[in-house]
Amino acid sequence: MRTQVGIVGAGPAGLFLSLLLHRAGVDCVVLESRSRDYVESRVRAGVLEPGTVDLLTFAQVGERMQRDALTHDGFAIAFDGRTFRVDLKGLGGAPVTVYGQTEITQDLIASRLKIGGGLVFEAESVEPRDFAGDSPHVQYVKDGCTHEVACDFIAGCDGSHGVSRASVPAGAIALYERSLPFGWLGLLSESPPVDEELIYARHERGFALCSMRSPHRSRYYVQCPINDTLEAWPDARFWDELRRRIPRSAAERLVTGPTLEKSIAPLRSFVADPMRFGRLFLAGDAAHIVPPTGAKGLNLAVSDAGDLAVALSHYYRSKDVGGLEAYSQTALRRVWRAVRFSWWFTTLTHRLDEDLFGLKLQLAELEYIAGSCAAATALAENYLGRVSWPRGNVGTP
Repeated sequence: MRTQVGIVGAGPAGLFLSLLLHRAGVDCVVLESRSRDYVESRVRAGVLEPGTVDLLTFAQVGERMQRDALTHDGFAIAFDGRTFRVDLKGLGGAPVTVYGQTEITQDLIASRLKIGGGLVFEAESVEPRDFAGDSPHVQYVKDGCTHEVACDFIAGCDGSHGVSRASVPAGAIALYERSLPFGWLGLLSESPPVDEELIYARHERGFALCSMRSPHRSRYYVQCPINDTLEAWPDARFWDELRRRIPRSAAERLVTGPTLEKSIAPLRSFVADPMRFGRLFLAGDAAHIVPPTGAKGLNLAVSDAGDLAVALSHYYRSKDVGGLEAYSQTALRRVWRAVRFSWWFTTLTHRLDEDLFGLKLQLAELEYIAGSCAAATALAENYLGRVSWPRGNVGTP
């Protein structure tokens, strides 16, 4: 099989890149090791930056999102017995959109299949090859038969544990990583949200977050030791702990319901530099991971796909390699800004293993943000991220 771009991984980055390339008239094939049912059922993030919404709409996959998503003009931060609201729209000029990554993935897959492009699920033993030279290709096994996709470029969008980054020769990419000694225990519930907007709670017992996926489905998180197990957290314990950590008024409104999903996620930052090796380009979690506190993971993946689609579109339109040469540097500037914000926001809102001096500094920082328009504006602008996209940059060659 011959195509122009071989895409490894059918997560948001890979699927979205495939749709943008199709819009630009660039042929591509997407290879995914998991089944369609598995990919479409994964529970992930749900807060979208304005730029992400703009780009999804531009790619013509935003119809269901526009109909079903929730729009939030701000969010609340609770600490030390008080609560203040960050006015995203007033301070940063735009709202955020709440729409689950599960729904986005389903929309992207449906759009990809509708246009009839190559999308292969359950592709086993995927192996990017010869991407250091001029004739890259991707080999995989399907139904017991070995296949090969010859291409001009390979996009590695297969996550932090995928084969793409692991295929790069040792020493060619620098890895920057920092982990925290705690994680998030998340619970998805068939119950109405406790509030119309998100609530981030910094409590002496640990962090908590009240989020949602729809008017009838809520997503809650509590900070827990990284070595905790799901067996140690029956539903009754989770709900009791959540009530202790969130504001009293919210706890009184809390409605519990059937648990649809429960999981423990580690909190870490990870960046691969550069995000390119020869004709292999990394995007999404294959290149970087951030703590979920700042809601940046999905948005970074979509931005990577957008930037890479622009660069590839320019190349096929005019044989201009400038965008491809600059992709890694351009993306990493954006990525490191998100990494900085996500790490800062995480350490600001979580219980840390520090002395009382560190705790007092944390509370002082929260007090400053609550009382300073300039500080709150900086928080809002970082939370909103990319507000819009230059739509004309991905067009028909």
